[in-house]
Amino acid sequence: MGVAVMNGTLEKSIQLAIKHSLGEVTSGGEAKSSANFSLSLKAQLPGKGITAIYGPSGCGKTTLLRCIAGLEEVEHCQLNMSGDEIGSLPAKQRQLGYVFQENRLFPHLSVEGNLDFAYKRRFSDNGPSKQQVIDWLDIDALLERKPDQLSGGQKQRVAIARALLTAPRCLLLDEPLAGVDSQARNPILRHLETVAENLNIPMVYVSHNLDEITRLADHLIIMDQGRLVADGPLLDMLSRLDLDVTRQESAAVVLNTQIMGHDDRYSLTQLSLGLQSGDDAQLSVGRLSGEPGNAVRVRIPCRDVSIALERPSLSSILNILPGVITEIELIDGARAMIKTEVARQFILARITRKSMEHLQLETGKQVYLQIKTVALLSETIASENLG
Repeated sequence: MGVAVMNGTLEKSIQLAIKHSLGEVTSGGEAKSSANFSLSLKAQLPGKGITAIYGPSGCGKTTLLRCIAGLEEVEHCQLNMSGDEIGSLPAKQRQLGYVFQENRLFPHLSVEGNLDFAYKRRFSDNGPSKQQVIDWLDIDALLERKPDQLSGGQKQRVAIARALLTAPRCLLLDEPLAGVDSQARNPILRHLETVAENLNIPMVYVSHNLDEITRLADHLIIMDQGRLVADGPLLDMLSRLDLDVTRQESAAVVLNTQIMGHDDRYSLTQLSLGLQSGDDAQLSVGRLSGEPGNAVRVRIPCRDVSIALERPSLSSILNILPGVITEIELIDGARAMIKTEVARQFILARITRKSMEHLQLETGKQVYLQIKTVALLSETIASENLG
């Protein structure tokens, strides 16, 4: 299947500067009449890949997305996308695809009718074909059904497909999994990964779900009270101890690895953290289908990492990595976050302050990380507990 390319200059970044005042924002993005809420934000987003906008409910994530889409009347909006200034244009002329929290499918049309409606009104002829989108979202079996015959997850897949068939220059997704049950989320996440791999346009994904973001995003924007807190590549942001994102119970880091080989006897695959990392910086996960050299992105929850001063010789945990402590941050009176460098990447361990003091942990100290859970982001979100 070929890659659909749009608008040529995709390597260019998206630059935005927005000022907007309105009532207090609720978690659904609607404004209240009481109190004042102002959005004031400047940011630069990559011109390809998935940028996630993350923050607590009511911080302005949805409002920002609506401002980008042209669905809000704002005081000031500069939006430069692929070299074109579109911030002053009405929504229809911005050529952006928008996936709402609710699917907004036409109830009187079949799934195929909904898709045809979008395809006939596409912004250009440079977008993906109808069959490509059907394959990416795995909706071929749904084409003859009406929206009321679909599950919540199926409706959202059709809504995403419909947005893609408009041939947008950027796809905006406003918490598309908010109304989807947990069983349907993983397939949709896999489909979004497929879309990102095949369709070389930027995607902006709003969510307050850290698991979704670590699964999908390449770049991360963190917001609070209508302001930009921090932004940067996802892998860097998830290991910054000065950000609230590392204080969440679901905090995790993401590592880039590659397949080194397979252990057929035990149905395991060895992943290396780097070409020069050596045998002592490898992870064992359940058997993968990829070949040596294939890239695999993994997620390691901070709560599932423990620290030892010597390499454990008798342990059921297979993944034990050597590292050097680079930073320590006290989370509260009882816990501490330990940041450790391993093969030029960073892993976080959340341990008790008592353990930290007992082990006399400090920056520059050599330690061993015992990793209980490694979640594979490239092929599956299911965790591999190798302990």
